[in-house]
Amino acid sequence: MAPTLTSFINSFENRLEPPVRQHLKNVYACLTMSTMAAAVGASVHLFTEILQAGFISAIGALIFFALLMSTPDDDGKKLQLRVGYLLGFAGLSGVGLGPLLEHVILVDPSIIITALVGTSLVFVSFSICAMLADRGYWLYLGGTLLTMLNTLMIMALANIFFGSVILYQANLYLGLLLMCGFVLYDTQLIIEKRRNGNKDFVTHSLDLFVDFIGIFRRLLVILTNKEESQRKRRN
Repeated sequence: MAPTLTSFINSFENRLEPPVRQHLKNVYACLTMSTMAAAVGASVHLFTEILQAGFISAIGALIFFALLMSTPDDDGKKLQLRVGYLLGFAGLSGVGLGPLLEHVILVDPSIIITALVGTSLVFVSFSICAMLADRGYWLYLGGTLLTMLNTLMIMALANIFFGSVILYQANLYLGLLLMCGFVLYDTQLIIEKRRNGNKDFVTHSLDLFVDFIGIFRRLLVILTNKEESQRKRRN
């Protein structure tokens, strides 16, 4: 066990230079804070009347996103402000998850824990895969992922008119696969950006946060649909 762990750690040290490793630590620290902010936001929707998911929370999330993207890094001079924008966006994104979480709780509250654990395992596994892969190995996925994203958007719009269960399921599972692909792509892209001098770990953590929430949301829906189908069969 010890030699395996040692070789695993050495693989990271051999693949990633010290500045890149430090940058990734900052990225994942911001990602952790973002997920915690999202959890707080979801709790606000579920357990209080302070703020509910809807038009205001959606507009607020877009405003924080726009503020973050329009505020330059300036070599860390505006770090606290930009982190605040990131947490604001994450918190309101969590509020937006509220209605879905309410439905999941009515079906089976344990699904939330299962989906969270599953999301974490998938995210960590694909992140490690990206870090240990050859340099730039997964970057070729960029064009394919964007094509898939556009295709899924068209499928979702078409299904508004067709109401097809098959299209809905295909969109759901392909969307999950797409988000896993983005974890691979975004992780390697972040590494390459840092190697090229980009130290903006706040924006980089935003990319991974969107991937994480995308996986979590789809796992919630998949597991809930499965539980509801099983209950219908039993009845």
